[in-house]
Amino acid sequence: MNSVLITGCSSGFGLDTARHFLDRGWNVVATMRTPRADVLPASDRLRVLALDVTDDDSIGRAVAEAGPVDVLVNNAGIGWLNALEGTPTSVAREIFETNTLGTMAMTRAVLPQMRERRAGAIVNVTSGVTLKPLPLLSVYTASKAAVNAFTEVLALELAPFGIRARVVLPGRAPETRFGENARGRMGEGFPEAYAGIVQQVFAGWQEADQAVTRSEDVAEAVWRAATDPDAPARIPAGADAVALAGRPEA
Repeated sequence: MNSVLITGCSSGFGLDTARHFLDRGWNVVATMRTPRADVLPASDRLRVLALDVTDDDSIGRAVAEAGPVDVLVNNAGIGWLNALEGTPTSVAREIFETNTLGTMAMTRAVLPQMRERRAGAIVNVTSGVTLKPLPLLSVYTASKAAVNAFTEVLALELAPFGIRARVVLPGRAPETRFGENARGRMGEGFPEAYAGIVQQVFAGWQEADQAVTRSEDVAEAVWRAATDPDAPARIPAGADAVALAGRPEA
């Protein structure tokens, strides 16, 4: 029976992706910083493990306990909404430690077992903002764009071993806690000079309530990336991300 390890499963995309794979008969290792088995349906094919993708020891313990997996889904990430002037270097490092270096560390940890079996798939969840830049997301976008590039090179590097690497790019997802959490992280470091831009950005998000991304859109895109050998290198998830991916280049 196939198995998948998914990071960041406490809510949102990761939670629905874990449910998606469970519904399709897979063994699922759902990881979270603070494990909560109650958010997922009870199943003898489910294990919930503690994992902090910024901690090498935590990664080592989780990967060892998970055992061999056929698919790794790097979904764990943190958001940040602020102008660059309001983003301390310490926060920028935290964003990259989780979103970028955490993805690399998890991938590095599972590759030996996949390479030995000459099979496997790495699916990295990034963001539709890498398709269309938005104000106040410079650091976050940079952290996700780096993963896009990393994955494309990784795909070439791992192809001789029968291992695939793909990217899923979700669009705007109001139903997840990303926006709420990211806005809360703006804190007192937000520069007053950018208040007008903040109002415009949030007004635009509130108005764009039609073509948005649902968690199940992302789960289905991850499923495709994990199971379809002919899936493209980048898979947009959600109507808005699909529209952005199909736009003509300037």
